[in-house]
Amino acid sequence: MKIIVLNGSPKGEISITMQYINYIQKKFKHHELKTFNIAQRINQIEKDTEAFDEIIKEIQLSDGIIWAFPLYVCTVHSSYQRFIELIFERNAEYAFSEKYTSVLTTSIHFFDNTAVNYMNSICDDLNMNYVDCFTPEMYDLEKEAMRKNLLQFAQNLFDAIENKILTSKNYSPVRYFKKEYAPEASFDKIDSSNKKVVLVADSLEDINLKNMIDKFTTSFSTAIEVVNLQDLTIKGGCLGCLKCGYNYECAYTDKDDFINFYNSKLKTADIIVFAGAIKYRYLSYAWKRFLDRAFFNTHTPMLSDKQIGFIISGPLMQIPNLRQILESYVQFQGANLVGFVTDEYDSNIEIDKQLYAFSHNLIKFSTTNYKKPFNFLGIAGMKLFRDEVWGNLRFPFVADHKAYKALNMYDFPQRNYKARIKNIILILMCKIPKVRKEIYSEQIKPSMILSLKKIVDDPAT
Repeated sequence: MKIIVLNGSPKGEISITMQYINYIQKKFKHHELKTFNIAQRINQIEKDTEAFDEIIKEIQLSDGIIWAFPLYVCTVHSSYQRFIELIFERNAEYAFSEKYTSVLTTSIHFFDNTAVNYMNSICDDLNMNYVDCFTPEMYDLEKEAMRKNLLQFAQNLFDAIENKILTSKNYSPVRYFKKEYAPEASFDKIDSSNKKVVLVADSLEDINLKNMIDKFTTSFSTAIEVVNLQDLTIKGGCLGCLKCGYNYECAYTDKDDFINFYNSKLKTADIIVFAGAIKYRYLSYAWKRFLDRAFFNTHTPMLSDKQIGFIISGPLMQIPNLRQILESYVQFQGANLVGFVTDEYDSNIEIDKQLYAFSHNLIKFSTTNYKKPFNFLGIAGMKLFRDEVWGNLRFPFVADHKAYKALNMYDFPQRNYKARIKNIILILMCKIPKVRKEIYSEQIKPSMILSLKKIVDDPAT
């Protein structure tokens, strides 16, 4: 059978992900795996309709499709996302409908779940028969057991195609009928307290987004800087070249506006608001390119202690995966998430109130240096990067290693010698049944709160 592989790596064939595809082809010579380097060729695919139509025709004639891509900031590369946008914009959904498909993505497991969720939902929107996903760590192909599982993953797709196995939809269609928002309510102006507030938008063409931005910016007594990504010269998406790994120097340095904009506007801001319109279960391609290009900072948090919020036009409440991606991004940056405002409310006045409360909280939290504790999204993500940069990724990410040492991010728990000694003593004591019974029955609950109770009871704290 003929399987079309849609390659989402900007590096084309020189891609870790493609080695997994090559291994499948090596072991299943009787099947043809035809690859299109989507992310690498996106400029041609977008500008040349014949190039796009050729891919769509091959997909239509194929038996199945594998979406193969490396992870880029919690989901796919911006160029891959642009191709997905083109499918819908050019009404090419028909070529994908009822095709059997699977997803293969390589990463270090930093939010590979949200990437798979995104692609699964896109496949469901295209009415495809989604079979399975395979999410190996980048070098898992070196492991015999993983190679065996990879081949079984491929065989499962082939079997599903051959036997027309029933699949199920995991995501409901997005049902959203946009009501035009026009501000109605008036409120007292908010004193920005000399805080530098920067709002970044992907476009002002969406009328609801434009009106929400206007309402937000006029809430303050002083002018708020608005940056439209469409006004910046951005020559391309992340190349995946890793040149930034040594000292944060990007391949695009001095070649376009992005790095200067990021360093001079965002890194110096106290408050950042990202504003965008939802497009096919994500924000626009322009926003994805922004997030990908910000990787010139590699895995080092660069927006620490800033207040960040989102103004979004579109059905965010129906796309929890997108919300989780944005929440994760803020936590990984070391910033405080103030919240989201969308145009999903029934009345203009309710949106007005939400925007005003949002504006007030941005200033209040920045003034008081308020920062919520991170949850699993931020803690687990940073621990994963901590371990990888300490070990496998120390080279080429030399800049990360230096930053992590300076930021005391190498906080490995095994260095807590006090806890280690305590654990050894208590484990040995509990080998005695009578002592174990006393500790677990009478002492363990009071001892768990002892250090905290001292703080609560201390008048000086």
